[in-house]
Amino acid sequence: FKIYPNPFNPNTTIEYSLQKSSKTSIDIYNVLGEEIARLVDGYVAAGSHRINWSAEDISSGIYFCRIISGNFLETKKIILLR
Repeated sequence: FKIYPNPFNPNTTIEYSLQKSSKTSIDIYNVLGEEIARLVDGYVAAGSHRINWSAEDISSGIYFCRIISGNFLETKKIILLR
């Protein structure tokens, strides 16, 4: 999965591909591990997908984007610069 631009201000795009349809969640966490946004939560069809995240009401800092789909889990660091 890809996140661009990174660092970003205040919008970023998250692209991901699923080899098979499955329950998928994409969440944003702060450095304390608190969930601050849930971008995807539900059954997603196989294929390529793109979502945009607008962090206009969130302060500058380091955040983590986590995707869980089936048995796949990956977390990436993202930086919001104002």
